[in-house]
Amino acid sequence: MNPATRDRLAHVSTATLCTALFKKGLRNQFLQNVHPLRTGRANMVGEAFTLRYIPAREDLNTIDVFKNPDHPQRKAVEDCPPGAVLVIDSRKDARAASAGSILASRLMKRGVAGLVTDGGFRDTPEIAALDMPSYHQRPSAPTNLTLHQAIDINGPIACGDVAVFPGDVLVGDGEGVIVIPAHLADEIAAEATEMTAFEDFVTEKVLEGRSIIGLYPPTDPATHGDFAAWRAEKGR
Repeated sequence: MNPATRDRLAHVSTATLCTALFKKGLRNQFLQNVHPLRTGRANMVGEAFTLRYIPAREDLNTIDVFKNPDHPQRKAVEDCPPGAVLVIDSRKDARAASAGSILASRLMKRGVAGLVTDGGFRDTPEIAALDMPSYHQRPSAPTNLTLHQAIDINGPIACGDVAVFPGDVLVGDGEGVIVIPAHLADEIAAEATEMTAFEDFVTEKVLEGRSIIGLYPPTDPATHGDFAAWRAEKGR
């Protein structure tokens, strides 16, 4: 990812990114029912590295599978590139954990940018305390083997009702996670940065008592001049 794009995406909200993508005709990029384990931290930004689960079959999903160093879940944790986000397709099923604190800790130590699933995590207090953003549906104590069989690494998946392709850019904030198609990342990051500056201007004026009519959207020609003056004053 372009370093400038990564930096821009670190300073814009998922709400603003949703609007920027909506303008491109993309209406279903925000992961549904996927929440941060901890809020109040910097944005998660990284390219998708994916892991797919299918329903567990008991004869193939015993506890001994973890002894295999090529087990897809374990291999995904060791292969996910630094700066990427490990995204797990858990079929929106949080009845068993998609991962726990040991695997999350390993990802953090390897420099991974974040961990996302539409299922649940176990050891959630420990994962929330890590210096790595994580997002899931809800806590779930049972081992993943109970219901999930890790089957495929770094192919297209679904997560939170959104298609995620390897290399797509994920941005997470205090509200949730959005998926930006890789080929649009630079353009969307630039547009969202401009939108954020304008939204900050609008917010300031609204808090001063100004009406939104003619301001948001800026149908009053005076708004454009006011915004330009505000940007010059703020260095934005």
